[in-house]
Amino acid sequence: MKFHHHGYVSGDPRRSPDAQATEWPTEIPDEVDVLIVGAGPVGMIAAAQLSVIPGVTTRVIDRRPGRLEVGQADGIQARSVETFQAFGFADRISEEAFHITETAFWRPDPEDPERIVRAGRTVDDETGISEFPHLIVNQARILDNFAEFMANSPSRMRPDYGWEFTGLRREGDVVHVTIRDTDGRERTVRARYVVGADGAHSRVRAAIGRTMTGDAANHAWGVMDVVAATDFPDIRRKCAIQSSHGAILHIPREGGHLFRMYVDLGEVPVDDDHAVRRTPLDEVIRRANEILHPYTLDVRDVAWNSVYEVGHRLTDRFDDDADDPRVFILGDACHTHSAKAGQGMNVSMQDGFNLAWKLAYVLTGRSPEELLRTYSSERTEVAANLIAFDREWSSMMARPVDDPRDPAEIERFYIAGEEFSNGFLTEYPPSLATDGTEDQAVATGYPVGRRFHSVEVNRLCDAYPVHLGHEATADGRWRVYVFGDVAETPVGPRLQRWADWWQESPDSPRVRCTGEGDDDALFDARVVLPCDHRAVDTTDVPRGFRPEVGPFHLTDLGKAYCVLPGHDTWAERGISRDGAVVLVRPDQYVAGVYALDDTDALAAFLRPVLLTAS
Repeated sequence: MKFHHHGYVSGDPRRSPDAQATEWPTEIPDEVDVLIVGAGPVGMIAAAQLSVIPGVTTRVIDRRPGRLEVGQADGIQARSVETFQAFGFADRISEEAFHITETAFWRPDPEDPERIVRAGRTVDDETGISEFPHLIVNQARILDNFAEFMANSPSRMRPDYGWEFTGLRREGDVVHVTIRDTDGRERTVRARYVVGADGAHSRVRAAIGRTMTGDAANHAWGVMDVVAATDFPDIRRKCAIQSSHGAILHIPREGGHLFRMYVDLGEVPVDDDHAVRRTPLDEVIRRANEILHPYTLDVRDVAWNSVYEVGHRLTDRFDDDADDPRVFILGDACHTHSAKAGQGMNVSMQDGFNLAWKLAYVLTGRSPEELLRTYSSERTEVAANLIAFDREWSSMMARPVDDPRDPAEIERFYIAGEEFSNGFLTEYPPSLATDGTEDQAVATGYPVGRRFHSVEVNRLCDAYPVHLGHEATADGRWRVYVFGDVAETPVGPRLQRWADWWQESPDSPRVRCTGEGDDDALFDARVVLPCDHRAVDTTDVPRGFRPEVGPFHLTDLGKAYCVLPGHDTWAERGISRDGAVVLVRPDQYVAGVYALDDTDALAAFLRPVLLTAS
């Protein structure tokens, strides 16, 4: 965390001291840049990203009277925790969450099929694809942390509870949105852009004429968050349980005692008309005991319970207009599926992160409006892949015990799909926001279109070991990671030429797009040197990696790194020994990789994405 560059800070350094910070106006303005409908995880991450952008007026409304107290989503995949790191609360949420380290698989005992036995266990993230854990924590706590980030931002943003969306009408570049408060008072807000994060029954989706298509629900599950007395030995371990009487997906919750069970309620008749949703809790508990035999479950307290039917549905587009989108839908408003793969909230938050930075760049005049078209094209493919994965996983979990297929297939599918389920197989295709893969060979460990995989390095100025990716915050900037030439001296001529170009050339995106003022305003350029930190001084680092920041024009010395003793960073991430440049979008996805000598390719990619500063 960096602070004091605006002057001495004696209070909470997370609270922005920015001179633009003002108290948040309680009344929703008649005109806003962005109106977000829905203060769930997807709406809140979008609002949090926009809250740090000077000059952009954003309001997020929600029909609830106040903060969420009990959330339905609780599984936090490692990719989401990586994202939380950028918003400053990964450590805090990890401390209070339950950490999934192992999954157990239970099946009928071959000697006595009425009993279940443990058939196998698998370690969570055995390949070490992320340094972050797989967590279980109340969704409300995620929202609390995003709300704190917003309140500490320069805008001091906070959600507007007690307002519901009732309709919209678009006139050219303006969207007229009708909202109503709890007293029945209606008013109209004029917005440049509208973000519909209002759930599976989205009114925003209906207002723009988008419809959900896909499989009808045909299987029901009872879900309950409970504390109970039980002799089931894996009650504090994630479990996929198959028995002669159905299936359970069991997930321990935070706090040491609470747990969640998804209990199989069986096939739903075509003419059921959702009657299964009225299944009483006592019946769900009875079925759970039946499935767990010979173990018993004595439920002592119920925090939350529900019944849902599995359906997989998707809209064809996630916006209102392919050529000039002004209204966007995110999360459950445009893709729905079961909760058992633990993907819903996780994928939805990436919808919000993807869209928000693009809105910020268009609204501040830094990017053309065409950038907003990439939101729907990128995220519809991700949602389609998720639904395909969840359909197969849900089908496997619902198989009857007498199914002739190998029951161990569930365990094999779970292990094989670990990278996908943890959120790491998203790969954006070439577009205005993502370059091609012509230079991929210079950085094979950073596939273009995938999230930036952090690596441990040693910060030069203080010899402090850090994760390179953890140094980036959700401030809306692009990241430029430069890895030096191993064959040269710590700061060889090739690296020096790149740094000089970046700092001084009219073709450099930093020079062309930043304009007068803070060197660091738009790009966060960092360098990793191929040497021990004792072989080089901070004064040897090129000026391009020692920017002047803040009103006092202080030199930031924290952007140069060296290899950790005993580590070969270049080998760990497939970096060419001749060096490489990795360009990362504000939402942590790799936009392009380039040879150290190929400045033309980097400049050419960013030229249509980022407009020249006036």
